[in-house]
Amino acid sequence: MWRVAGQDRLLSLLNYSLKTDTMAHAYLLVGPRHVGKGTLALDLAQALNCDGREPPCGQCRSCQRILEGKHADVTAIGLDSRTEISIDDIRGLQRLANLPPYEGRCKVFIIDDAEYLSTEAANSLLKILEEPPPSLVWVLLAADEEHLLPTIISRCQRLELRPVPPERVQEILVNSYGIASDKAKLLTQLCHGRLGWALSALKNDDMLEQRSQTVSKLVSLLTAGLEQRFAYAQELASQFSQKRRTGGETIETWLDWWRDLMLVKGGCREAIINVDHEKTLEDHARDLSLGEIQGFLANLRLLQEDIAKNVNPRLALEWLMLNLPRRN
Repeated sequence: MWRVAGQDRLLSLLNYSLKTDTMAHAYLLVGPRHVGKGTLALDLAQALNCDGREPPCGQCRSCQRILEGKHADVTAIGLDSRTEISIDDIRGLQRLANLPPYEGRCKVFIIDDAEYLSTEAANSLLKILEEPPPSLVWVLLAADEEHLLPTIISRCQRLELRPVPPERVQEILVNSYGIASDKAKLLTQLCHGRLGWALSALKNDDMLEQRSQTVSKLVSLLTAGLEQRFAYAQELASQFSQKRRTGGETIETWLDWWRDLMLVKGGCREAIINVDHEKTLEDHARDLSLGEIQGFLANLRLLQEDIAKNVNPRLALEWLMLNLPRRN
């Protein structure tokens, strides 16, 4: 049983490939973070090693061991708290690739955050993909595939996971997980169609708490002086240097907030994302002009682009703080 939800087209394709024994030697799963790429990668590893009649059954010994992270033939690596995936990581997988499967039919190597492969690691991986060993399937996960080598992309079967429609997300949360309608609505708005984010937030209260802290900091900066703004820029820059994903999620929260300000200012409050902060948004929208809101939204998007190009995060964030509108 496939656990990933809302990706029926991809599941039909994979089921057909399994039944006709036409699986690719490498897959590239692309889509926003938390959209279900990691779940689909594990589902695929289960399907390739499942002992049940309808793979992935989720019940057999192989499926259970893969889900628990204990299967000898399924190896996953990712960015973790680093800034890139190194060539040593890929060399380690290459050594394993030369060995036959130990307890299953197929070895599966999963590379999360594949867009953060170092140049040396990407070139090393490319050589392996050009001459794939038998009984081995690579699964690469990427939120920003444009940062991958085109030659790596061309050697993988690309599967795009798209955000799930809001009404479907809310239906799943209420009917499958028994979530109260108010909380389901909030999670649906915040997740942007990324069901995995909503489910993670259900299991981990820290995610919503972190988001609340980010919003509170954003609100306080609108009346803060330059010294406080620059101190926060330094704090956020250290997040980018230590853990890119955390810093990126902070900027995404800011984008949602300023988008909501624009909608409230334009009289479209029914479409806002931060439904639990509607009163604060109304107060801020009253004190800021539409031009100020639109201008800062544009600056946030420029910041995203600059950081993706590896500009100095601290300089970019200090520039952003200089251009942050002030609320009287």
